[in-house]
Amino acid sequence: MGQALGIMSCDFQAARNNEEHHTQAISSRDLIVRRGQPFTIILHFRAPAGATLPALTEMVFIAQTGEQPSMANRTQAIFDISSLRNQKQWSVDVEERDDQSWTISVTTPADAIIGKYSLLLQVLDKTHSLGQFTLLFNPWSREDAVFLWNEAQRSEYLLNQNGLIYLGTANCIQTEPWDFGQFERDVIDLSVRLLGENKQREKWSDPTHVAQAVGALLHDHKKKCVLPTPQTQDAALLTKRRGSVPILRQWLTGQGRPVYDGQAWVLAAVACTVLRCLGIPARVITVFSSAQGTGGKLIVDEYCNEEGLQNGEDQEGRIWIFQTSTECWMARPDLSRDYNGWQILYPTPRGVLEAYDLVPVRAVKEGKLTLTPAAADVFAAVNAKCMVWKRHDDATLELTASNTKYVGDNISTKGVGSEHCEDITQNYKYPEGSLEEKKVLERAEMERAEMESTEERAEKERAEKERAKKRMEHETVDRLYLFLEAPSSLPLRGDAQFFVTLVNPNNQEKTVQLTTEVQAVSYKGILAAKLWREKQSFTLSTKLVDRKTYRLSFSSFEQNPPENSFLRLTAMATYSESNLTLFAQEDIAICRPHLAIEMPEKAEQYQPLKAFISIPNSLDAPMEDCVISIYGRGLIHKERTYRYKTVRPGRTLRTQFQFTPTRVGVWRLTVEMDCNMFQNLTNYKNVTVIAPELPA
Repeated sequence: MGQALGIMSCDFQAARNNEEHHTQAISSRDLIVRRGQPFTIILHFRAPAGATLPALTEMVFIAQTGEQPSMANRTQAIFDISSLRNQKQWSVDVEERDDQSWTISVTTPADAIIGKYSLLLQVLDKTHSLGQFTLLFNPWSREDAVFLWNEAQRSEYLLNQNGLIYLGTANCIQTEPWDFGQFERDVIDLSVRLLGENKQREKWSDPTHVAQAVGALLHDHKKKCVLPTPQTQDAALLTKRRGSVPILRQWLTGQGRPVYDGQAWVLAAVACTVLRCLGIPARVITVFSSAQGTGGKLIVDEYCNEEGLQNGEDQEGRIWIFQTSTECWMARPDLSRDYNGWQILYPTPRGVLEAYDLVPVRAVKEGKLTLTPAAADVFAAVNAKCMVWKRHDDATLELTASNTKYVGDNISTKGVGSEHCEDITQNYKYPEGSLEEKKVLERAEMERAEMESTEERAEKERAEKERAKKRMEHETVDRLYLFLEAPSSLPLRGDAQFFVTLVNPNNQEKTVQLTTEVQAVSYKGILAAKLWREKQSFTLSTKLVDRKTYRLSFSSFEQNPPENSFLRLTAMATYSESNLTLFAQEDIAICRPHLAIEMPEKAEQYQPLKAFISIPNSLDAPMEDCVISIYGRGLIHKERTYRYKTVRPGRTLRTQFQFTPTRVGVWRLTVEMDCNMFQNLTNYKNVTVIAPELPA
């Protein structure tokens, strides 16, 4: 009978199936389907198959994945022909048949293991290999744990390759265009290859396990592959950060673009790419003023020296200027339905076996610190309070009188179907000062106390008594008040004013020593360079408000701030008859010149399109060695690079490019400029490409 059946070929109908399964952007040649949804294949026979039709019951299909497939761990499925389609098990149904071919519908379970499969057909004692296909998670299937009911959200969080990541400070949010590229030619193979480093293939049906594995594996590759930032003239070419795919290639094959320590935030973007590719809805979020390294504690102690200089590198916990993370969408049957929805992929505390945890965002908002291993850390990241201590030369510590830093500010992500920034802070915390916030903080404190050992509890009580004592000392002295007003941003090579205000509400004048300082810090709050400092002493009269004006200027800095750094402005005051130190701090973003793109919002496929670029030199020095790069999937086949002459201060670099869109859809043109004064100056513009009208 096996000879009589004689299979000539199997047509997986990749183009048709992939379109129905929303994977056509990945490939039109290889079959890539989503679980819980039927796909169709056609068997072609060498000879008329009519005589074999009565023996359908003797035909068995086998689907298997992995090196040692087994029915016991669900990496192998054996199933025969049936007209009953069932999303809970593998099944096949013959839809059409004649003597030359059969059209067969294959249905996979909505909880099947994902990955690369071989499909076999066994007839009596003969086995035919029909081919291979890739099975992904399915947000369109109600039975799948990653089901997402909103089509606009599926388009954004699964299908959109053009992302935006938000950097900068809470008061000056900067937009970074990012190419997730989850449908690039080799990303599906790279993603499955990455997941293959996790040997628990039997758990690949669970999106919770897959997301945790992706986070842990990428983190491991990042630790091995992130390099010190080069200090050479070619650094601009080495430190590009355009998208996830070159980074993923570098980490897995050594053939892409390396990542340097000042860009380590890109891990969240690469994880988002892999998760979207595998079928899990995902997005990158940014938490501004994020408390890190706290061990779940709700107090962050930061330290400065007697001059007000903060290093931050040796601190266990500190406030990062911003932190990017990956959220992914799924049900949590291991917890409860209350925690279905967005989960934040987060490193677990030290000493926990699993390297990454999935914390339900709802658990963070409700203060459920013990729900998952990293829940307390995420809660602290957006709710902790910061205390600033002055470390004297003799190593003694003094609690400064400083305004509490607001932690977990402006939590941001790209809006659905738009280019706007969406503030999702309300997903993580109740409004500041609300009754709900008070209840959550009280609950969190109680849970935190239950988690602590006797030693930790004693140390916490001792530290709190010390803080209370210091606060009492502050309240009993004739204290002054210090306020710092600074711009949210400073133009590169430019200047701006800032103000320090001292208030003496007492009936006695005070002799004040005031130190103001500017340092460059990384996004992790670590000192990168000392830039400027001024010390002065003066007498502050009774009942007086003294507002001092300063000029913040690049020309007065001891050196240029490193690329991708921020300015940290601090003011510290001490005064006579008191050991009380006043402290204030503001972080300032550095803004480069504006790169403007002008081009039509709509264009016709295969018709030339022009883009006009202008970059004014608003600096106090010439822009030399100017290089402009343009790239865009669907618009430009290969990245183009152009070199330009020096642009003197006050002049504008103007240029134009012509290219021909080849694919219908909404595409992004990205333009990037490097010069001797800055690198990675980027902007983008979207264009809708429509098909040409056919002649009547």
